[in-house]
Amino acid sequence: MTTAATSHQGPAPSAGEIRLVIAASSMGTVFEWYDFFIYGTLGSILSKAFFPTGNATLEMLLFWLVFAVGFGFRPLGAVLFGFLGDRLGRKYTFLVTVLLMGVATAGVGLVPSAATIGYAAPAIVIVLRILQGLALGGEYGGAAVYVAEHSTPGRRGFYTSFIQASVMGGFVLSLLVVLSCKAGMTEETWKEWGWRVPFIVSLALLAVSLWMRLKLSESPVFKAMKEQGEIAGNPFVESMTYPGNPRRLFVALFGVAAGLTVIWYTAMFSGLSFLKAMRVEDTTAEILVGLACVLGMPFNLLFGSLSDKVGRKKPIVLGYLATLALLFPAFWLIGGAANPHLAEMARKAPVVVSGPDCAYSTFAIDQKTDCARLLSDLTASGVAYDLRNAPALTLTAGAQAIPLDGYPWTDKKARVAALQEKLATAGYDLGKVQPTLGQAVLVVAGLVLLMAMSGATYGPVAALLAEMFPPRIRYSSMSIPYHIGTGYFGGFLPFISTLIVARTGDPYAGLWYTWVVVLVAFVVAAWGLKGGLPREFGDDA
Repeated sequence: MTTAATSHQGPAPSAGEIRLVIAASSMGTVFEWYDFFIYGTLGSILSKAFFPTGNATLEMLLFWLVFAVGFGFRPLGAVLFGFLGDRLGRKYTFLVTVLLMGVATAGVGLVPSAATIGYAAPAIVIVLRILQGLALGGEYGGAAVYVAEHSTPGRRGFYTSFIQASVMGGFVLSLLVVLSCKAGMTEETWKEWGWRVPFIVSLALLAVSLWMRLKLSESPVFKAMKEQGEIAGNPFVESMTYPGNPRRLFVALFGVAAGLTVIWYTAMFSGLSFLKAMRVEDTTAEILVGLACVLGMPFNLLFGSLSDKVGRKKPIVLGYLATLALLFPAFWLIGGAANPHLAEMARKAPVVVSGPDCAYSTFAIDQKTDCARLLSDLTASGVAYDLRNAPALTLTAGAQAIPLDGYPWTDKKARVAALQEKLATAGYDLGKVQPTLGQAVLVVAGLVLLMAMSGATYGPVAALLAEMFPPRIRYSSMSIPYHIGTGYFGGFLPFISTLIVARTGDPYAGLWYTWVVVLVAFVVAAWGLKGGLPREFGDDA
């Protein structure tokens, strides 16, 4: 049987045309993800500018919750722009998405702080994050489908892997711009208003992206469908009712998007947050993660190309297995190398809090009891602790009792400094650290290992999803599960991980969220993905 995919493929593009397609789509993806990630990169400043509560842990939780809001609206953007992409065309739809993203990102840089306009500041930021989420919900599907529909199955994994690497490139670009701005300003200027510059820079990136994408022509598959009168009437409804599509959507969501996303976000955002929790100096932590990203990007191309030879399923399933086995060891390596003293003290003199009324409320501006206040201070200081019930409040580090006499229970700012001073008597040094060259190499090695596992699952995914669904509803069908998976399982990862760490006192405990999601994804992918060499949709030969 002649399939829709093969009959609509049209003549193969020339080498020059495919280079332009990949370059324009990839660069636009870099810029759009830069816009989205710049918010996450500047978390420590934005949390105080827009969500000031006096509770550092609560500020970061509110920040990550609003970060997740953008991801939460990605599925709606996938529905909206998927509908437009399947009805009106691939090219003009993702022109609209990049324009919306650029304008919304620049807007974040122009919002006055909460100290100036009060609650209006976080409200405006939330609206802009919603617009960013809507735009990103249409961007990935448009770029991935556009490149996939210019490719043959034998090269589709390699060509579309540039889109996957470009997402990581957006993260690297956000770090480079932040570090460049910080290097050119005093610390006071950076904290006062300089942090706004990276957001404004997005307007220049927007202009470049629009210029490149305007040079593109429409996808040959979409042009052929339009000429033959086979455009979907309602792509969203057809995505839900097309024969076999509900099962494919289920597998794409739980077996593909959810799993690969939590690996990717754990490597990127959790890796950066974890280094800062290990008391690594902020700029150093950003440089180490940025370097690891640069070294990790080729893994997307490697596994995308490999999937053209061995099929899409094998790299993804094996990547999940590797993650299940190596996730915790990779972070143990990173933590031990980033701050050996803190890791050693946690083993040699573990902190134990014993007392009554230790109900720690993560979302409280201040805790109601002295024990809960102490837990809050330990969390803010990045110190792991064990909690035990006891009639009286005590703090120990190993065999040494830490006296709490004179502890400034009612002064939130003074408490953390007082705690760190008291723990110093037990040998804890909670100042910011600069890893040695050897330690930095080990940190980067651990991060690159995480990014290699991410590349195994992420590199082949655009080609896989494009081949899973029929061309007439491809934009919608691949975008909806992808953005539900990335928007909810991935977007809420920093928030959920931070919450778990705050409640347990264990800096590694948040990794269990990633591990469980990957386990579910492994089971679904092993069951639901087709093996064998790549092929067009509907071609079972």
